[in-house]
Amino acid sequence: MKEFIISEAKAETAVLVGLITPSQDEAKTREYLDELEFLAETAGAHTVRRFTQRAAGPSQVTYVGSGKLQEIKEYIKKVQDEYDEAVANSSLFTLHSSLQPVGMVIFDDELSAKQLRNIEKELQVKILDRTSLILDIFAMRAQTAEAKAQVELAQHRYMLPRLQRLWTHLERQGGGSGGGGGKGSVGLRGPGETQLEMDRRIILHRITLLKQRLAEIDQQKTTQRKNRGRLIRVALVGYTNVGKSTLMNLLAKSEVFAENKLFATLDTTVRKMTIDNLPFLLADTVGFIRKLPSDLVESFKSTLDEVREADLLVHVVDISHPGFEEQIRVVEQTLATLGCAEKPSVLVFNKTDAYRWTPQDDDDLTEPTRENTSLSELMNTWMAKMQDDCIFISARERSNIDDLRALLYKRVKQLHVQKYPYNDFLYTTEE
Repeated sequence: MKEFIISEAKAETAVLVGLITPSQDEAKTREYLDELEFLAETAGAHTVRRFTQRAAGPSQVTYVGSGKLQEIKEYIKKVQDEYDEAVANSSLFTLHSSLQPVGMVIFDDELSAKQLRNIEKELQVKILDRTSLILDIFAMRAQTAEAKAQVELAQHRYMLPRLQRLWTHLERQGGGSGGGGGKGSVGLRGPGETQLEMDRRIILHRITLLKQRLAEIDQQKTTQRKNRGRLIRVALVGYTNVGKSTLMNLLAKSEVFAENKLFATLDTTVRKMTIDNLPFLLADTVGFIRKLPSDLVESFKSTLDEVREADLLVHVVDISHPGFEEQIRVVEQTLATLGCAEKPSVLVFNKTDAYRWTPQDDDDLTEPTRENTSLSELMNTWMAKMQDDCIFISARERSNIDDLRALLYKRVKQLHVQKYPYNDFLYTTEE
């Protein structure tokens, strides 16, 4: 079987492709491609060009129209020709990213097997979609046996319906023991179909084994959670790269890996922490993202059980991101998918130190946008809407952290009294 994920060790040159549709305007497409470029960078690829096309929706044959696909093909050939010429004209040629041939084309939506086959045939380079790119990053980031098994399961689920395209070069070859026979005869099956069936059986068998292994790990974790005692569980949730791990390190004095990359944290980390006389459990969870592959959500169910079993969700938001409101919606939709939409929650706006805005001209009568809104205005708006369930902090600058601790103490104590009304330690100090 061929590998569909890119190599971590080798930085490749990438081209990005997205669509502008009636439901996704040019600004939104640009934002999505910014995120796709960040994903590519996290995976070790260097983006050199973007292509967008206005369309009613993706083409079922090649995602973009034939004209746009030809434009991408011509660009790839042009870069290849420039690279070949540079190599031919220099005996001491050094590979610079700006001169490397295009190694892959990454599409911002999940591609079907038919689309992948047609695009690869036309462009003759590696084709990835957002899903396979995210799976690649998860494979790079996975450290524990559980995370590796979860990623492998998601990869196999992704690959299964796309096996056909790996063997199209053998489809039309004759084979088998018989020379005749009608349509569908065993004697006319080509080696491509035989190999396809073998691969399908291998993958299905591996999926079964991985599910069994994850069920065993899930049972072990369930037992561990039961042994944690009568403590309120708090889970940090949010979009990827909003600062959850940094906040976890700050609050719980832990050493969770934190980096300015997408999906820096895959494995759930749980720490016991105490504020004043009140102990509780704090969990750092994997970040969510737009168009998060459903197979990945399914595979990571055991990891996301920390979210399901949490008594309080601390939804961390990057207030400096221009699309933070949509990120909030993405997280809320994912939580709803997990059945956690009704859980008590606190909204924590992080990275206030990185917030930037431009004052609107006095004679500009148009509706102010996010870029024209000051941080104080946003704070007043959200705190009026969320009241005591909203707070603005900077984990990096450690600003307003004491207020966050006070808010957590208040909310955790309320939940503890409701869930464990007879615990004595809550009443050992005066209010």
